[in-house]
Amino acid sequence: MNNMKKIYTSIILSFLLLIAAGATAQVKSYIGLYGGLSVPRGDFASYNYDNNSAGFAKRGVTISIDGAYYFYKNLGIGASLAFQDQGELKYNDTYILAQGYTNSFNADYTTVTAVNRYHSLSFLAGPQYSFQYHKFILDLRASAGFIKVTSTPSLSIVMSGVPEQTDIIDQKSASGTVFGYSGNVGLRYKFSDNWTVGIKSTYISTDGPNVTTENRQLNVGRLVTRQPMTALQTTIGMTLNIK
Repeated sequence: MNNMKKIYTSIILSFLLLIAAGATAQVKSYIGLYGGLSVPRGDFASYNYDNNSAGFAKRGVTISIDGAYYFYKNLGIGASLAFQDQGELKYNDTYILAQGYTNSFNADYTTVTAVNRYHSLSFLAGPQYSFQYHKFILDLRASAGFIKVTSTPSLSIVMSGVPEQTDIIDQKSASGTVFGYSGNVGLRYKFSDNWTVGIKSTYISTDGPNVTTENRQLNVGRLVTRQPMTALQTTIGMTLNIK
C-alpha cells in the first residue's frame, strides 16, 4: 500500500509539472514490447516462517506487450499482456522452513523439498493520460484486470520423531485466475516519426491464488492458504505508433 501511495504521488506531481510546462502536444496510439526486472515486495518477498503469507519469492524477469489507444486528445485506454517469473525456493529457504517446522511440531528433524517456480500471466487495462513535451512522452496509467497464476512452488515436508504426523505433508503448487491491479509511470523518447524507446515502472499486486495442503495430521505450525503477490517492475522497450 505504501508503494502504491508513492506511485500515485509521483503521478500527481508529474501531472502538475507537465501542465506547468505547457505539455499539450497530441500523442499517438501505439503498441510496444517491454522487458526487464520484477522485484517481489511485501509478504511476497518475506522469508519469515511465522508469516503464513511469506512467499520467499525472488527477483525475476518480466516481458510484456504494452499499448494504448487514445480516443480523446491525450486520454486513452492502456493495456498490457505480461509474463512474470519470480523464481523458486533455494536451499536457504527450505532450511528456514525445515527449522520452523521442527520447532512447531517438536520434531527431531525435518526435511523440506521444493519444486516448481512462481509463473504468471497478467492482462491489465485502464485509463491512461500522456503528455508530450518536445520528443519526450510521459505516460500515466492505473489498471485492473486478471492474473493467471500458472504455478507456485510446491513443498514436501518430512518429519522425524512426531508419532502423530507420519505422513508427508504436501503443499501443492497453486494455479488459478485472480483479480489484480497496477499503477505505472512510463517515459518514452521519440527518436523517429513512428518509433519511441522508453522505460516504465510498474507496481502490480494481487491477493493471489488459494493454496492447498494435504496429509497434515496436526493443526500446528505454518499453514499457507493463499499466496498474495506484489512486485515492483522496471522495464525498457520500444513502441510503434499505430495511427
